[in-house]
Amino acid sequence: MTTAIYRLGIDVGGTNTDGVLLDESLKVISKVKVATTHDISTGIDNAIDELLRQANLTGQSVKHAMLGTTQCTNAIVEKRGLDNVGMLRLALPSGSAVPPLCGWSASWQTLLGEHFYQAHGGYEYDGQKIADVDEQEIRQLCQKMKGKVDSIAICGVFSPVNGDQELLIEQWVREELPEVNISLSHKVGSLGILERENATILNAALQGTAKRFVEGFCHALEKHRIAVTPYFGQNDGTLMSQEFALKYPILTVACGPTNSIRGASHLTKLDDAIVVDVGGTTSDVGALTHGYPRESSVAVELGEVRTNFRMPDILAIAIGGGTKVTLTDGDIQLGPESVGHELTQKALSFGGDRLTLTDVALTKQVMEWTGKAKQESIDLAPETANQIYAHMIEKVEDAIDRMKTSATKVPVILVGGGSALMPNEFEGVSSVIRPEHFEVANAIGVALGEISGQLDKIVPIEPNQRAEVLVDLEKEARQLAMEAGACANSVSVIERSEIPLSYLQGNMVHVKIKAAGRIA
Repeated sequence: MTTAIYRLGIDVGGTNTDGVLLDESLKVISKVKVATTHDISTGIDNAIDELLRQANLTGQSVKHAMLGTTQCTNAIVEKRGLDNVGMLRLALPSGSAVPPLCGWSASWQTLLGEHFYQAHGGYEYDGQKIADVDEQEIRQLCQKMKGKVDSIAICGVFSPVNGDQELLIEQWVREELPEVNISLSHKVGSLGILERENATILNAALQGTAKRFVEGFCHALEKHRIAVTPYFGQNDGTLMSQEFALKYPILTVACGPTNSIRGASHLTKLDDAIVVDVGGTTSDVGALTHGYPRESSVAVELGEVRTNFRMPDILAIAIGGGTKVTLTDGDIQLGPESVGHELTQKALSFGGDRLTLTDVALTKQVMEWTGKAKQESIDLAPETANQIYAHMIEKVEDAIDRMKTSATKVPVILVGGGSALMPNEFEGVSSVIRPEHFEVANAIGVALGEISGQLDKIVPIEPNQRAEVLVDLEKEARQLAMEAGACANSVSVIERSEIPLSYLQGNMVHVKIKAAGRIA
């Protein structure tokens, strides 16, 4: 007699924590939506408890456990709960014209502080040194940051070509500041120092957020005696290990909508559509292409910050169930603030003092409240509610149009608990689909995930050796997937790109190879 293998998928959003249990045929056998809690762990614990109760199972029956979360995305969008960050840019003497945090808003600069330094080092485009790093200089800068930062970002000019200096600086920083977390830019972003630097700063700022959601998930699993290796969703639709999630939390950014896109495809059997994932804080609009999220091919703005690390092509707008509505002299402002998981305490409809989009939708009766909290009628004029709702629809339609690649009408799949806010039709859309289990599509998507390994290198490739070099690189990518926990005989290359760098000497090529396989 064989034991059934159940998959547990949990997605922690700003407002709700969603959960599903899938059987071996990937069918939903139980689902739940509970409030996200401040400590994260309690919300996850409540979700697991209810899932097991509905399915009449014990924790020992669960063989795979996966967590997806929008915690990092929300932290950036709301500029809340971020670590104090310091930065070392290895660029002197030639790279000082554009200072760190160039292009960041005044609010970001005030939030992140003043510990952003430039030091000697960096490489030319061909891997030759601009200057040697200065150990004494680095150690002195570390002393300036001692006790004042939680995380440090290290970014060198052309470090994706040669990361040796960043690795050396990491050693010195660890000796001076053993308590801080360190992010290296050549392991976060690609070519383009400013965008890569920005991504590395954000990665450093998210270290504390990552620790909270990783520990919260692990504690909840332990409480229910689910003795499995936890995995965490990343923004390409695959999974990563606990250690990797703690080092590179920025790769979880946009994993919520990515999981929702995969879940939407699984639930509707559609391979091409626009997916709108509506949560409590944001609505994430993405394109489903051949069953997977479309990856962005350009630098991506994240919380007003321009970055160049791997990201799905997602447009996030401040439209969600908890989005605050501000009315000033007839002007309507939606967000970006949200009451988040405190909706039932702070929204007007539940006795609070904040007008939210949920209040507007309830007033217009476009949605019904099925939660446990008692709903109250509020004093909101129908004309005002109509104006606010029309303004919201206009923003969503604009986002859908921006994600389309042509004027052709396309289907839109609505998922996420907040999608109850949305109408049943939009301009420029062929149909609006709310599939069964739409409210937990994100948890379904993360539960479907495979383990991946991604190789991202700049290597010399002679024309007559191309096939041989690529075979070796593909083996390396498959090995990375297996080291991350993928079953060896199931690993295959699912994505490969080669970009010749004509401005570099020696036939240099930027190669990205992603391999993925089932959980071992």
